[in-house]
Amino acid sequence: MREFDLSPLYRSAIGFDRLANMLNTANRGDNQPSFPPYNIELLGDNEYRITMAVAGFDRDELSLQSESGSLTITGQKRDEEQGKNYLYQGIAARNFERRFQLADHVKVVRASIENGLLHVDLVHEIPEAMKPRTIAIEG
Repeated sequence: MREFDLSPLYRSAIGFDRLANMLNTANRGDNQPSFPPYNIELLGDNEYRITMAVAGFDRDELSLQSESGSLTITGQKRDEEQGKNYLYQGIAARNFERRFQLADHVKVVRASIENGLLHVDLVHEIPEAMKPRTIAIEG
């Protein structure tokens, strides 16, 4: 019952196939892992921040890649834990990859790490050609 038939959209709209594919992908219920936890914050009209808890990861163990409408954040732990004998290990130190779909014209402007939190700032920049403009009437 959670399936949507988007074929009428394909018949009457041109150029919206990417949107329909995104809806199908989101509806499919791709279960992304819940690690690491994150927040998405609205900072202003066109500004966003993703805050991800990356405790135990060093700056050089994290990578961010923005490509064709998606942001991928990857954490790869180095294998230096060998030889340690834990009685209890509650701090997760596993590798992860988290993907975010970005809307058109959303760009990553900066990333920083502070107190075990990775902050990724995004901005939605509409090109001048797409902004509304007033056309003067001659005569």
